Amino acid sequence: MWGVISYLNSPELVVGFQRCCGLVLRETRSFTPQNGCINANGSDKDGPVTIHRRKAEQVANGTSRAQDSNSNYKCDSSQYEIKEHPRPHYEVRNWIFYFLFVTSATLGHEVFYITFLPCIHWNLDPFLCRRLVNVWAVVMYIGQVMKDILKLPRPPSPPVVKLETRVDAEYGLPSTHAMAATAISFTLLLSAHERVKFPFELGLIVAVVLSALVCLSRLYTGMHSVLDVICGVVISAVIMAVSYPYWGTVDFLQLHSPISPVVAVVLPLFLSYKYPELDHYSTTRGDTTIILACSAGCSIGYWVNERLGLTFDLVGPFPVALPPLTLAALGLGVARFLVGLVMLVLTRQTVRWASLRVLCRIYGVSVSDVDARRRKEIEVPYKFSTYVSIGLVNSILVNRVFVMMGLWDLGNSV
Repeated sequence: MWGVISYLNSPELVVGFQRCCGLVLRETRSFTPQNGCINANGSDKDGPVTIHRRKAEQVANGTSRAQDSNSNYKCDSSQYEIKEHPRPHYEVRNWIFYFLFVTSATLGHEVFYITFLPCIHWNLDPFLCRRLVNVWAVVMYIGQVMKDILKLPRPPSPPVVKLETRVDAEYGLPSTHAMAATAISFTLLLSAHERVKFPFELGLIVAVVLSALVCLSRLYTGMHSVLDVICGVVISAVIMAVSYPYWGTVDFLQLHSPISPVVAVVLPLFLSYKYPELDHYSTTRGDTTIILACSAGCSIGYWVNERLGLTFDLVGPFPVALPPLTLAALGLGVARFLVGLVMLVLTRQTVRWASLRVLCRIYGVSVSDVDARRRKEIEVPYKFSTYVSIGLVNSILVNRVFVMMGLWDLGNSV
């Protein structure tokens, strides 16, 4: 069993997949430890290389041990053989695979969440968006916490080619991209089947293909091992299977319980502040706060809509037949998407700008001080307030603006 796990976690599997898809490492810059120690995230990109140079200077000055605050890198510098080579370069031999997998990888990034999930709300059914956000938040929180508890490294580079750097300081197992893709694809499939008429087999094929593309993109970009991806899919599937019988109950309590708004704010904020601490900065806490805050804002918004008596949900009995996709309907959908996206982006920029300046003033630090903005007492509240606001605007204001602009037919909602 251990042999199978070691095999699936091998970077050689990732390298083999990259080579099959036409992505090949050409030159490497290495910092070679004689005792086998490597950076905890397995990277040899720009950030760690800078650390390596600093370590070289410390060795020259007689320092016997070094540690960088933004990496999980600890080894005796006296045991290192320092080698400086040209920056890693890779060669793309198949541009079709390159664009396919790089595009697929964005399906697990903020730009996808802030466009796709609201688009479901604006153009299809707010019920489906609510269901997706709830499952997405639970799955992502569990995945992010597991990463920082297990602390298993990402595949090392070299030999793996790494195409992303922002999340390189994060740990590897499980792949939260794989978890999110599985959760979103199959939650939408199962929930939409209850609400609208469509060929279930076709929906199943689409869900499998989208999930597979995101999973394979994590191998292509060199950010995860096969084991990371498989564990991500399995964990997400287990969470969905266990929680599925309770989706309806959670939805009812979320809309009708008088304490729903309190729980929606207090619980995510508590989980954000109590996120596992690391000995180096990682984007996981901030990203988790963003996800929980979006969920909190949307939850409050849906509860408010229920009180106001206008939810913009599809009219039953279910499942309903979707109207034909005409040019006029497509144009209205695109217009709603663009107007809604502009409102969300303006909300993000405005609240982020204001909250950062208030918090930095309270703690007496500069807004331009990146290290200060990474402190928990600043990062958590400014990101939480920003994305709670986005969730509120998405769920309460955007559809009402559509009505004012003539972009929404109230005959299609309740």
